[in-house]
Amino acid sequence: MSMPPFSPTDYSGLDSLSTGTLILDAGRRILHVNPAAETLLGVSGVLLLGDDAMSVFERSPELLAAVQTACTQQETVIEYELDVVVSGHPPIRLSCSVSPLDKPEDAVLIEMRAVDPHLRIARLEQARLQQEANRELLRNLAHEIKNPLGGIRGAAQLLEHELPRESLREYTQVIIKESDRLQSLMERLLTPHRMPRFGAVNIHEVLERVRSLILAETPSMSLRRDYDISLPEIRADAEQLIQATLNIARNAVQAMHGNGHGHGQGEIIFKTRVARQITLESRRYQLGMRVEIIDNGPGIPEEIREQIFFPLVSGREGGSGLGLAVAQTLVAQNHGTIDCESRPGHTAFSIFLPLPG
Repeated sequence: MSMPPFSPTDYSGLDSLSTGTLILDAGRRILHVNPAAETLLGVSGVLLLGDDAMSVFERSPELLAAVQTACTQQETVIEYELDVVVSGHPPIRLSCSVSPLDKPEDAVLIEMRAVDPHLRIARLEQARLQQEANRELLRNLAHEIKNPLGGIRGAAQLLEHELPRESLREYTQVIIKESDRLQSLMERLLTPHRMPRFGAVNIHEVLERVRSLILAETPSMSLRRDYDISLPEIRADAEQLIQATLNIARNAVQAMHGNGHGHGQGEIIFKTRVARQITLESRRYQLGMRVEIIDNGPGIPEEIREQIFFPLVSGREGGSGLGLAVAQTLVAQNHGTIDCESRPGHTAFSIFLPLPG
């Protein structure tokens, strides 16, 4: 492969930076990789020089999209958290800044930094506390609404018996049906607050139960297993984990149906793996379990990605926005947490649970 015409001294000033930097030329070939980038990516810069960045980072679509946007709009694009994969190496969680350069003409500067795990943990903890406050507010509100609803429904039934004409009962039926709908919504707001009943749980039995329910509801959906069958049993509430996983899977099905994937194109993958050195509820575990529900749907709208676990936040018309909020509550009651990564064509919800020590 012929090397691009440039002098190694052109970018020697970048070598002393602690931030990983790459320079791409107008043809998106890699002109320079500084030592910090070599350390972050786990690959020698000599092996990357002159290579097509589109091929090197072909499994890093978010990074390539940022490069394209920076070039097209001639502005710096910042991605605070994204997975970068190089030449079959494991994904690396990085924050990246992509900036267009004047010299060389149409070149691009990529700056990379490792995501601070402590900041990530702090962000997740802050989000959890905010969500708990929201749920408590809604729970109190639901209790206040339930009593008047029963009175409204009862009054409508009494009125229906006194109406002189059958045609007028259409209006009382509207009141009764809407009262029932709101009553159902209130019950869903209050349901996740029962105490869990812990016992020995095989996570794959949980996923198989969810898989059978989804297939019964949506036979056209493709459901694929990718299990690590060596995972041991955990102490958890099986019914709560089934409900949490089912809520996530149903969300995926509804998103794909809304995007035209409901006729054999949609796929959901149930994946289990060991997770090492994880922090759950401010406690560090050497070993944990990662359960992923991955779909190839349209992805979560960017404007609500940070709020998807908040009650009443939904990216789907007519959605209640309770499914994911309830799922997170149920997983938290089992000492776990949920994280999500989403882009068009790939959304992955990860449930992390502790393994017995």
